[in-house]
Amino acid sequence: MPDPASVRLTDGVRLHVDVSGPESAPLTVVLLHGWTLDGRTWHRQVDALRQRYGDAVRVVRYDARGHGRSGPSTLGTATLDQLGDDLAEVLAQVAPTGPVVLAGHSMGGMTVMEYAHRHPGDFARRVAGLVLVATTAEGHTHTCYGVPAPLARLIRIAETNCAGVLARFGGWRTPPPLLHVLRPTLRWLLFGDDCDPADIRLTTSAVARASLVSIGGFRPSIGAQRRLETLTALGDLPVAALVGDRDRLTPPPCTVSITEALPSTELTICPGAGHMLMLERPDEVTAALHSVVDRVRPVRRISRKAAATANRRRRARIVSEQPRRAGATHGVPRPAPGTADLRAGAAGR
Repeated sequence: MPDPASVRLTDGVRLHVDVSGPESAPLTVVLLHGWTLDGRTWHRQVDALRQRYGDAVRVVRYDARGHGRSGPSTLGTATLDQLGDDLAEVLAQVAPTGPVVLAGHSMGGMTVMEYAHRHPGDFARRVAGLVLVATTAEGHTHTCYGVPAPLARLIRIAETNCAGVLARFGGWRTPPPLLHVLRPTLRWLLFGDDCDPADIRLTTSAVARASLVSIGGFRPSIGAQRRLETLTALGDLPVAALVGDRDRLTPPPCTVSITEALPSTELTICPGAGHMLMLERPDEVTAALHSVVDRVRPVRRISRKAAATANRRRRARIVSEQPRRAGATHGVPRPAPGTADLRAGAAGR
């Protein structure tokens, strides 16, 4: 079982943290959740990492400010800038030494990018690999909600205005009767073709814990973020990225842009899946985590140049194997398709 802990940030906000594994572990994996959610969405991956690596890997997940069991955010601190700084503080307190793998879902992935942008020196020294799950480096550029573009623009206007109203309610939470009414909407917006009832219950309970200022306050920052240049500067860092082809919030073009900025990325497209891949496709997300962890553990003591050479060779092998894997299905990592291919496919749905 994870050990509950807490981190007290410099502005006094307390973050709830779950830690699994010893401080002496040679590698730490940090799992960051999405907007309006909490660390419980990673529960299957925590179990899988502990089962595979035991005490060789320490697993950390925490609830962002204003989410889950963490302390409140304010309208002024409900920004990705702040979350990037919070991640730097969490690492300094919970995993102050040794290499780390950062895995971020949705807003969690954007938090990782903000950390890289705002703390480039720390990022370069500490981060050995990334796993980016259903996220984007381009704000709401590609968000179409699974509807035609004219309707998507209207939905975005309504969503933005509603977010501004919600942000004024401070620490209040969504009333349970309203959440019950909204559950079908959450099911449609966040999940793909199939949804386990237990997963929608977990998701709804996470939304219930998020303060209204967090639900509304983070929206402008999330919609405006642009961090492709930050990703490009990361070079040959081992990266895995996953996206569902039914994701209505961060559709495949979001992930294609990431793979273009980071050519070393191992891309997994999950057919029929939506935005909640850790719950909808736990095996694929776990496999991506294992892939990155396995790639960085053996090369921890070799030079950056040698690691980059090994990574390029691995990518070349994946490409060379592609013809033999043409019939592969659900969630098999494959080289990134062209941007035009996926954007054309998204437009046709």
